[in-house]
Amino acid sequence: MAAAADTRLGASLERDALLRRFIQTQAFCFTLSAVLHLINGQHAYEFDLLYSVLIGTVMWAIIDLSRLVAPLDPDSGWHKGLLGIAIVPLGIVGGFLIGSKIGDAITGQSTWDMPSADLRLVLSVTLLAGLAASLFFYFSGRTARQQMRIESAQRTAAEAQLRLLETQLEPHMLFNTLANLRVLINLDPCRAQQMLDRLIAYLRATLGASRATAHPLSAEFERLDDYLQLMAIRMGERLHYTLELPAELRGVNIPPLLLQPLVENAIKHGLEPCEECGGIRVSASLESGGLRLEVADTGVGMSESASHRVASGGGFGLVHVRERLAKAYGGRASVNLANETPHGTRITLRLPLEETIDLQPSPAALPAQPATAVS
Repeated sequence: MAAAADTRLGASLERDALLRRFIQTQAFCFTLSAVLHLINGQHAYEFDLLYSVLIGTVMWAIIDLSRLVAPLDPDSGWHKGLLGIAIVPLGIVGGFLIGSKIGDAITGQSTWDMPSADLRLVLSVTLLAGLAASLFFYFSGRTARQQMRIESAQRTAAEAQLRLLETQLEPHMLFNTLANLRVLINLDPCRAQQMLDRLIAYLRATLGASRATAHPLSAEFERLDDYLQLMAIRMGERLHYTLELPAELRGVNIPPLLLQPLVENAIKHGLEPCEECGGIRVSASLESGGLRLEVADTGVGMSESASHRVASGGGFGLVHVRERLAKAYGGRASVNLANETPHGTRITLRLPLEETIDLQPSPAALPAQPATAVS
């Protein structure tokens, strides 16, 4: 199967590169005609150019167009077996004979009537130019395929790292929730039962879904709503939250579970240490052609030392968010932290909008207005 996939991939590359090699062939022809005219200027430059273009084009057609129907070596994109050896002399001889015949028909002259010294010069230059062009295309094609394989391996490695990060995030959330549930069992068994029921429903919705490298913002906000309802059972009136997702952004794709570790951080480090009621607001918006995601809380905020530690990449949730954004978007995404006024913390993610993203409303998405739950 791998060999068949490589063959299909090589054929696709050849079709994409066909026009580029044709243009490069014409550049060779123009250069060769200028060289011939400088060496032997018995004819006008237009005469040498005509024969050079005709011979080169026929040579290109024999060698290059045959790649569309012949089996190719996936490592080089060149013809396999004996055809790969024979195609160059066949192309050179055929290009010279057919191209010269067409040129003779246009000019009314005969290539074979020229002096023997001139004919030997033309044949020698044609042979050397054909070999040089063939070697150029062979090695450039081989290099392009090697580069493509390297990029493919890098993408595969990045996807594997993203999957690993996702598998680390889910147990982290689960362990935190189970620890909270253990405490609540002793304090309020009834609420603990409600929390356990909500946890089962949440895990069924999250873990039952097939894994993917991206999912729409509507799904991300639905999972946040489930999680925050779960936390609201434990925290009661100390927690209220708002989810703001505009209709036009429902179908925008992002890496799964991207915002949840930030919400977990906001609860653990912002709201839980605060004795008064606190709120969390998660929002999505467009900003300068990109996507802006915010997680803001009205908790205790960050001290100067904590702010420096978190901004430099500390903390489980932020470390994973930064790494996942780096793997998914490279340097095109950013994470910024700031203290809210009068107190609290705001984390802002800025992501690029991919060309394949669907910005049309999804029937299964969240309502256009903010979804608010208070417990």
